[in-house]
Amino acid sequence: MSRNVWFETVAIAQERARKRLPPSVYGALLAGSEQGVSYADNLNAFSELGFAPHVAGLSAKRDLATTVLGQEISLPVIISPTGVQAVHPDGEVAVARAAAARGTAIGLSSFASKAVEDVVAANPATFFQVYWQGDRDSIVRRMERARSAGAKGLILTLDWSFSHGRDWGSPWIPERIDARAMLRFAPEGVRRPRWLAGWVRSGHLPDLSTPNLAEAGQPAPTFFGAYGEWMQTPPPSWEDIAWMVEQWAGPFMLKGVCRVDDARRAVDAGVTAISVSNHGGNNLDTTPAPIRALPAVAGAVGDQIEVVLDGGIRRGSDVVKAVALGARAVMIGRAYLWGLAAAGQTGVENVLDVLRGGIDSALLGLGRASIHDLTPDDVVVPDGFLRTLGAKE
Repeated sequence: MSRNVWFETVAIAQERARKRLPPSVYGALLAGSEQGVSYADNLNAFSELGFAPHVAGLSAKRDLATTVLGQEISLPVIISPTGVQAVHPDGEVAVARAAAARGTAIGLSSFASKAVEDVVAANPATFFQVYWQGDRDSIVRRMERARSAGAKGLILTLDWSFSHGRDWGSPWIPERIDARAMLRFAPEGVRRPRWLAGWVRSGHLPDLSTPNLAEAGQPAPTFFGAYGEWMQTPPPSWEDIAWMVEQWAGPFMLKGVCRVDDARRAVDAGVTAISVSNHGGNNLDTTPAPIRALPAVAGAVGDQIEVVLDGGIRRGSDVVKAVALGARAVMIGRAYLWGLAAAGQTGVENVLDVLRGGIDSALLGLGRASIHDLTPDDVVVPDGFLRTLGAKE
């Protein structure tokens, strides 16, 4: 990778994305609900944790490989599903190729801009993400399509509520790119010529439809059309989740758990894995950072199901802290979107390389030969840091 493209940190990728993307697109990626308390805590909590390093007897080689949902991955980082990716014309296909090139898996959103068939072709280690929306028949049809496409696992996202207002304002997002939308966004596009040129070269405009939710013979709904269906669908019960697990009959992750009692109910429902997550700060604001809730959840169910963490990962050292405190792996969202915006597939590969290097360096300093050797003793946890939610004393 040429040095003029390479970035050495995720923070640099974010800054390049900010300079490249129209302000409305960049603002949509920042997200965070209400005051953004959870969004900020997701990031800041990792800086409150320290390491307890060794100085001699360190391992000359470190093993970063593990498995998630039955898929072997070369580092404990997988791609978290995110919705319509208007940051780059190749969208989720570019992300899938980058993940495959770096030996890891991708979670594909049902609200994605690329079809599950195309993403699986780019990376066979694809997990398809769904929301509980529509009736059971439509949910089964979506699962069957993902299964037929070759998806290796299913992710059910439940850490998303109706609270999306932001104190600093939300950018206007059109339902579709029509003449009105193009006129409104024209000044932003002119200010970001490289982003606009990329779409011109691709031969099409940003697509805000959701092809993975299209019914046979029908056009794909728009993002807001799909969002509306989700809002009108009553939330699922634990019995509904157990039914879904049974229907899928394969590796199944429940995303959004931060309470011990919910984690135990997830085990009872038969899931393979849970993600400790607050939807990147886009769920109920003031929910604690997932890293604060992780040890209690992992301690309660980590010997029965896989536990991963999603939220606030920006450095390889963050990954190591999460694994030491009980996660099998982590999922990244905004971090790879910054890379995608900055340099397409190459940028996503760059982000994964940055994280890999940071993980390896942290393992070296801690004297660990493998991520599987990490323990809570490797991390300095200050008093008052942890949050144990939903557990009786």
